Amino acid sequence: MLNWFKRKSQEEILMEKYQKLLAEAYRLSTVNRMASDQKQTEAQAVMDQIGASRKNKP
Repeated sequence: MLNWFKRKSQEEILMEKYQKLLAEAYRLSTVNRMASDQKQTEAQAVMDQIGASRKNKP
């Protein structure tokens, strides 16, 4: 019940976005390989942002 008021951290938001992009890339992989590769690239960029945010934490 307390989770209603808890805000998501930036890292949690980026992880959700990463998971959605990977799922979309997987779905597209059977239909359109170029679009799937683009989604993979976007997902990698999000993962780089996650890595940078973890690196900056004390």
